[in-house]
This record gives sequence, structure tokens and C-alpha cells, in this order.
Amino acid sequence: MTVEPGMPLPEWTLAAVDPAPMKVYAAIARDPNPIHWERGEVAERGLGERLINQGPLNRGYVVNMLHAWAGPGSLRALTVRFTAPVHDGDTVTAGGVVTAVRAEDGGRLADCDVWLVRGDGTRAVEGTATVTLPAG
Repeated sequence: MTVEPGMPLPEWTLAAVDPAPMKVYAAIARDPNPIHWERGEVAERGLGERLINQGPLNRGYVVNMLHAWAGPGSLRALTVRFTAPVHDGDTVTAGGVVTAVRAEDGGRLADCDVWLVRGDGTRAVEGTATVTLPAG
């Protein structure tokens, strides 16, 4: 795989964020915030009419993009910040760009800037990642 700085990563898109996983994740994570499962609470807080996706699920979309590109198990580091909410029904696209390629421990690593963009063009997640590149 030829990888060099400035190379865009293949985008990964989810056509519509499903509210069902929000409820499941809230239960598993014991997240008591009802903005993830109760529309009335979202509206009451002035946050719109749609449920708000949890940050870890949004980060997971970026991980999906990285795994689709470099392979499962390739992720060495990921640091993100959440810059805008993602709501149920939103289309989201994860993308990125290679910022550096380096050798380490007999293999190659790619450092990348990564992001998640909502369908309206708003970046909801921004960060950096390091992945192990496949040999060859």
C-alpha cells in the first residue's frame, strides 16, 4: 500500500444515525442522561427535537473508517474532541488525511488527522490517529 503525507483516507459514511443503538449504549454504559433516549427531554433542554448520539458512538464511526482503510487491529492511537452534537437521523461521514509516515519496530505507521462530519457539513469530531500500515 502506497501511503504518503497529504493522502486523503477513504471516507466511511453512515446514511442515517439510528436511535436504537443510543438506547442500548446508554443502558450498557449506565449513562443516565435522557437526551440519548427521550425526545421530550432533548426539546425541554432546548437542544432540538432529535435524540443526541453519545460521543463514544461518534468516535466509533471514525474507528470504522480507519479499520476499513488499514485493517482491523491497525489502530495504535486515537485522540479526539467532540465539537458538535450528532442527532438521530443525521448522515455522518468519517474521513481523514495522512500527516506523516514513519518506521517503527520494523513496521510502518501512519499518523493522520481524522474527523466526523454531519450531513450539513458541520464537523462533530476532530482528532488524530496512528495506524499500523499493512506490509508491502
